[in-house]
Amino acid sequence: MIRRPPIPALQPFVKESWAADSTGSSAESRPGDREHVLPTGSMHLVFRLTSDPLKVYRQTGEAGGISYGPVVIGGVRSVYYIRDISRPTRSVGVLLKPGVSEWLFGSHSDEFSHRHTCVDLVWGREAELIREQLSELSQVRQLAMVESWLARRLSVADAPSQVMVDALKRLEARETIRSVVEYSGYSHRHFNALFRRFVGLTPKAYSRILQFQRLVDRLKYSPQQSMAEIALEAGYSDQAHCSRHFLATAGITLSEYRRLAPQFHRHVKLPST
Repeated sequence: MIRRPPIPALQPFVKESWAADSTGSSAESRPGDREHVLPTGSMHLVFRLTSDPLKVYRQTGEAGGISYGPVVIGGVRSVYYIRDISRPTRSVGVLLKPGVSEWLFGSHSDEFSHRHTCVDLVWGREAELIREQLSELSQVRQLAMVESWLARRLSVADAPSQVMVDALKRLEARETIRSVVEYSGYSHRHFNALFRRFVGLTPKAYSRILQFQRLVDRLKYSPQQSMAEIALEAGYSDQAHCSRHFLATAGITLSEYRRLAPQFHRHVKLPST
């Protein structure tokens, strides 16, 4: 898998570009294999280059699932979703910064929250034409093509609201929501409405995802630390609070997560049944 920062022209809009190919992997895939995809706090745009659609499930044990594709908008989420991983895939995509949805998709972020949307509903045939061209390229050239295409659709004139950008930075620095609202100069109600349109979540839900991200990063990069220390450093009041929040957000317990030790720490393959 290739992950990289976007080209300079896209840095106001894109957090990360990536390309993945599991078709040549030696890891065995079995019918029914699934994973929990943990929330990132961001929207995703994904071009699936293999024929199988994205299939997601509302709950563990669900038989049918819902299929999407081949080009998909992944809305911002506050909890995990379950994805089928029973077939090898090739894909390329970008992790979008808050506020981009309005210019890229013609609707605010909250219109896409907690769900997947097929891009042909937004862009029509254009996305499929891009996908067809991507399928013939190497991963590096796929990234270059997607970034070039996005750069033509977005410009500095579309730069996100500086007030909202500053608000996000302050929340990431662990300022209280109250202080961030005061800094913005808006009423609490107006700020909440603007924030939800910009990010796709309420300020409280987004702050909880930031906290969850700190926790998952520490679980990945500081595996020898005690759980009590990790919980406090991530901003939880105690280990019990941390455990409850992790279960509600990831759909598995902290002990299960640590035992499974996923290679990609926001993609947790479920044990085969």
